[in-house]
Amino acid sequence: MPISANFTSILSKDWEINFTQCHSNGYLKYTDLCNILQLTAAAHSELGGISFSDMQEFNQAWVLSRMRVEITELPKWKDIVTVKTWINTLENSRSVRALEMYVNGNKIVGCETFWAVFNTKIRRPEALALPFEHFELYPEQIATQKTFSKINLNNETEMVFEKTVALSDLDIVNHVNNVKYLEWCLDFVDAELILNQKIESFEMNFIKELSLKDKIFIYENLTSDKMIFSITKEGKTCFALQLNLK
Repeated sequence: MPISANFTSILSKDWEINFTQCHSNGYLKYTDLCNILQLTAAAHSELGGISFSDMQEFNQAWVLSRMRVEITELPKWKDIVTVKTWINTLENSRSVRALEMYVNGNKIVGCETFWAVFNTKIRRPEALALPFEHFELYPEQIATQKTFSKINLNNETEMVFEKTVALSDLDIVNHVNNVKYLEWCLDFVDAELILNQKIESFEMNFIKELSLKDKIFIYENLTSDKMIFSITKEGKTCFALQLNLK
């Protein structure tokens, strides 16, 4: 699609939190928080002519590599949230995008994401084939207190689950959806930590893609102030999650 007449380099988009997105306490699930953030990023890409549909003409798609989310509080059922997004850096095959979530003008979530251009035919990263010079970049406008990082997986871990990737785990790029990794790991977190909003921030590293019928193992390492999960296939790490606790 051509660049929209409504395109701006900073996008603000409103969403209403519905009951299907909430836990039993009425507050937004962490997985659905990530969905809303990613849908806002997708909407901005569509307005700017670098959406999934645009990129598929060249067998390309944006895939998420790293993500850091810092949370002051979660929105609740029926809240109208405003998500604001802009691009910090964009060059060749890589982009860093910032997102913030507001309720009644108060910032409640900050997020930094690192994306790569992925050729969906040869399953390899490559330079973006579409023009992007119309996006004004804001390298100094940071949405989080800390930047994303490489999660340390050197500590001793315990295997907590094994499963085979199902069709319902896949997304339009034909690999495991970003949020599925988070969902799998959060199932092994004490419910009270989630329901009482004890997760102050979390980071995700997406390392290798997973496909239909892949057999995977989930490992965890717990300390007093953080929880680290990793997902492996054939002995190699595909994903890492760090939950920082209050």
